[in-house]
Amino acid sequence: MKRIAVYCGSASPADPRYVALAADVGRQLAERGIGVVYGGGRLGLMGAVADGALAAGGEVIGVIPQALVGAEVAHHGLTRLDVVPGMHARKQAFVDLADGFLTLPGGVGTMDELWEAVSWAQLGYHAKPVGVLNAFGFYDHLLAFNRHMIEVGFIRPVHAGIMVAEHELDLLLQRMAAHEPHRPIIAMQASDL
Repeated sequence: MKRIAVYCGSASPADPRYVALAADVGRQLAERGIGVVYGGGRLGLMGAVADGALAAGGEVIGVIPQALVGAEVAHHGLTRLDVVPGMHARKQAFVDLADGFLTLPGGVGTMDELWEAVSWAQLGYHAKPVGVLNAFGFYDHLLAFNRHMIEVGFIRPVHAGIMVAEHELDLLLQRMAAHEPHRPIIAMQASDL
């Protein structure tokens, strides 16, 4: 993977571990020669990922909607900052620019990005790995809910492995690199659904 889209919060939680984690992920990606594509802000975990990667000499591409340039305080020290018309264009740029998706802790926007990456993979709009770094057990409940959707039958068995989760970045990146595309919905017949 040459570039990874990193989804994470623009907030800085009171617990300093989250910002430190984001900076470390940015640094580690840069040290592996993996470019970062992210939301383009300089605050919170978003800014920490970017700054961590930049400090290690990495490529960082920010993609930010025009309306959020002021609200998310756009990071102007990046390798490249793309200002796009809106959120749909931002998420499409993530798909176009990255070879995979890595989700760190975050809030509603992070969840929106994660679930869209999973949904688009399931449908067949991309065939890239979707990773979740479950640091500090942050995503334990989300992963349990995902398993529940699989068990109930709302996620087909062929799509059950789209979301890859690990507690450690090294193992997660290994699993993402070994990703093999599944059979997407657009390649199925009505009888398969």
